[in-house]
Amino acid sequence: MLELKPSSVDSKFSTTVQAYVFPRCFGAAWVLTSFFPSYSDLDTVFITSNMIANFCCEPAEWVQTKSIHISCPKENSSSKFLAPYTTFSRIHTKSITCLDISSGGGLGVSSSTDGTMKIWQASNGELRRVLEGHVFDVNCCRFFPSGLVVLSGGMDAQLKIWSAEDASCVVTFKGHKGGILDTAIVDRGRNVVSASRDGTARLWDCGRSACLGVLADCGSSINGVAVGAADNSINLGSPEQMPSEREVGTEAKMLLLAREDKKLQCLGLQSRQPVFLFIGSDAFNCCTFLSGFLLLAGTQDGNIYQLDVRSPRAPVQVIHRSGAPVLSLLSFRDGFIASQGDGSCFIVQQDLDYVTELTGADCDPVYKVATWEKQIYTCCRDGLVRRYQLSDL
Repeated sequence: MLELKPSSVDSKFSTTVQAYVFPRCFGAAWVLTSFFPSYSDLDTVFITSNMIANFCCEPAEWVQTKSIHISCPKENSSSKFLAPYTTFSRIHTKSITCLDISSGGGLGVSSSTDGTMKIWQASNGELRRVLEGHVFDVNCCRFFPSGLVVLSGGMDAQLKIWSAEDASCVVTFKGHKGGILDTAIVDRGRNVVSASRDGTARLWDCGRSACLGVLADCGSSINGVAVGAADNSINLGSPEQMPSEREVGTEAKMLLLAREDKKLQCLGLQSRQPVFLFIGSDAFNCCTFLSGFLLLAGTQDGNIYQLDVRSPRAPVQVIHRSGAPVLSLLSFRDGFIASQGDGSCFIVQQDLDYVTELTGADCDPVYKVATWEKQIYTCCRDGLVRRYQLSDL
């Protein structure tokens, strides 16, 4: 049994919390707590085994508490656990595979294995529009920077642009021979990038509904794609042919491809010239840029690689929390948010000495994460959208 006592910031509470540790596999333990009603909404905490922890809970009346802080000074380890501020259960009836939040924070868009793609009010989950037109499952969806237009890709190999105001499909792109797994928007949205199971990444002209070219032909499924501005020190090469006048904002940009064949590929978006090719431990599922030279990529076997584009042969670091697939990575403030197939979702920030764990998904995979200001949204196999308030920390 461990005794977990409130920290000094909670001096108005004098309760000593009793915790009973039951061994689990994966070198971890469930800690079941018993305490007075002031902490009665905190009934289960997940921490590393064999540690004497300091218990810290933000002061809040009765069951309003949303966060708990657990640290182990001897191991110099610390985590904060944040419960959802609210949960939306009526948007979809089955697993939610993707979601995004508009630039103004007012709207959300999500796709599901129930065959639907929907736009909803980000504050309360109230349904606003149903976007119908894809033949099979919709794999990915995102808002354009304006917040008034949505880009989606589906297993029908089609890329579509929708009006968020009236749910009309204004553009359909055809050309891929396999399902579209991920997309990226270049600058303000004159051009977009798609990645497909057919092994190609393509650049599209939204104004003319035309393909501007195949950016890469990998011979292996491309699971994730990211576009980022390149640092001046990075050589992106020169295009072999003069770029089309319809290419807007592609100069000085990098394109990152997370491939099924265990390869992470980076090339100049305008030049189409290779920057580096990195081989990982397993299939790459997702990727994102942290800066003009730093990037992250997650694999099927649970590794998160941080690479420096200027010297990509050896990773800056490899983060491995479990063997569950890394399903999404999102740059956030001076760190990132990651989600995995075992239900874990966590925030890592450089200026903080602890990791923030977003709870609630249990063991259901968290497929995607989106943010707006101090709000974080997640979508999960259990069919729920969860919204977290960082102010609750």
